[in-house]
Amino acid sequence: MSQELIDLSHPIHTGMQVYPGDPQVTLRRAAELETDGFEVAELHLGSHSGTHMDAPLHLIAGGSPIDRIPLEHCTGPARIVHLDAPDAQSVISLAAVRSQLSGLRSGTVVLFHTGYSRHFGTDEYLRHPSLAAEIAEFLLEHGVRLLGVDTLSPDLTSIVEQSEPVQLPVHEVFLGAGGLIVENLTQLHRASGTGWRFSAFPLRLRGVDGSPVRAVLTRQSAAGDE
Repeated sequence: MSQELIDLSHPIHTGMQVYPGDPQVTLRRAAELETDGFEVAELHLGSHSGTHMDAPLHLIAGGSPIDRIPLEHCTGPARIVHLDAPDAQSVISLAAVRSQLSGLRSGTVVLFHTGYSRHFGTDEYLRHPSLAAEIAEFLLEHGVRLLGVDTLSPDLTSIVEQSEPVQLPVHEVFLGAGGLIVENLTQLHRASGTGWRFSAFPLRLRGVDGSPVRAVLTRQSAAGDE
């Protein structure tokens, strides 16, 4: 037996794209081997930088912070929903994905592959498609507690300044029920076939609303099956 692994995480680097208004990412050398005898980096970033996990506290008053998330909720068998080139800023309905969600079992992790990760770092990435709140409701009804997207958010991202609070219906439904959301996945196009397991473990940041993660798909393969 051998194990296939697919890294679904964007590298974290200075100046990388973040959600509009979030802290900018800066990494710098705080100690250098040549002068200090060792290397240490100083990191400045928000809790939702790069590929990251939203804890309920991100949007829900009194919701669980990231350090209180049970590790078993951060991993599970993966169902990957492949979407055929959805339009920019379109809202994906439950009807459009229902056939790929048949037979869901409790504890399954559902990942939505839109292909928009190829735009990461550009203005077009802000124009990503979103999920209808009815999808979040359907997943919860079938025991799904972790969903992931290869976009900036499962909700639409406003590309213009607005005075009203941003509307995040998928976040409200899913996090409100104690679920978890992983955003900014990449490389989902490499996950063909079935039998994948998803894992994304956050840093244990006390009382914080989210954390960057190293998101990975794994699959056991018999010799000769690759």
